[in-house]
Amino acid sequence: MRRFHYDRGSLDESHVAPDPFIQFRLWLDEAIGSESIVEPTAMTLATVDAAGRPSARIVLLRVYDEQGFAFFTNYESRKGREIAATGWAALVFWWGALERQVRIRGSVEQLTPSESDAYFMQRPRGHRLGAWASRQGAVVPDRAYLEESMRLREEQFAGREVDRPPYWGGYRVAPDSFEFWQGRPDRMHDRIAYEQEGSGWRITRLSP
Repeated sequence: MRRFHYDRGSLDESHVAPDPFIQFRLWLDEAIGSESIVEPTAMTLATVDAAGRPSARIVLLRVYDEQGFAFFTNYESRKGREIAATGWAALVFWWGALERQVRIRGSVEQLTPSESDAYFMQRPRGHRLGAWASRQGAVVPDRAYLEESMRLREEQFAGREVDRPPYWGGYRVAPDSFEFWQGRPDRMHDRIAYEQEGSGWRITRLSP
């Protein structure tokens, strides 16, 4: 197994922004500006079902502000069902070229229909058709089945706009905690945590 030596930077609790959303923006901007990171908005979304069994997958951050971090998916997918069962999720951003990780945990709510509509209409037409053609996570017999489903949707919406399916839309993770991780030599990494405390945030350092 390869071992990596982390030495690109450091992170100190006395120098981070007092607001974790500001600190996240600073790091995201650097990730977007890095030519070595292909999908800087890719994030692992972890959920659990009603029995506590976890699952995780990569989704893309599409909208974020001080209300939270939003992504879009099929409400009937596994992630949608698990969010409905528990109302909680965790996110992880990994920016390896910068030797950085951000962990976020919080409650989850659906975006309003108008917010989901607005985002859906920004998507390429093929993506919108795909949302109708695919019942995400459902078992299908083969690839040909999916291609035929797509062809039928192309016929259905020929010559008109592709509106949003009722089972597709956005979720927002509203954080109650953040952790910013910066790789350091000898595995003595910097870990700075933010925990929501009233209307503000408590900042602490965690042992690596």
